[in-house]
Amino acid sequence: MFIVDDILLSPFKGLYWVFNEILNAAQEDQAGEANRITGQLSELYMMLETGKMTEEEFDAAEKVLLDRLEAIKEREDDGEDESSEDDDSEDEGVGIH
Repeated sequence: MFIVDDILLSPFKGLYWVFNEILNAAQEDQAGEANRITGQLSELYMMLETGKMTEEEFDAAEKVLLDRLEAIKEREDDGEDESSEDDDSEDEGVGIH
């Protein structure tokens, strides 16, 4: 019986694996984007200190990078909030009857 179940469910298990891999790749990409932005901020600070960039140019470039970094953090926080809401909704259905 278990062999038949495995055969019937294998397409769904395969799809689940594919979607899980896509999710992992997207999460890694977001983490990589945050690291790249942090590196770009470090480069901006170096350019300002070495005089290759004016204060106004620095402020404009820094604002853009910080806005992007903040958007990434908000997306991460929204993802955590949604997962905790899902956990809470599962707990509400459990009770003593």
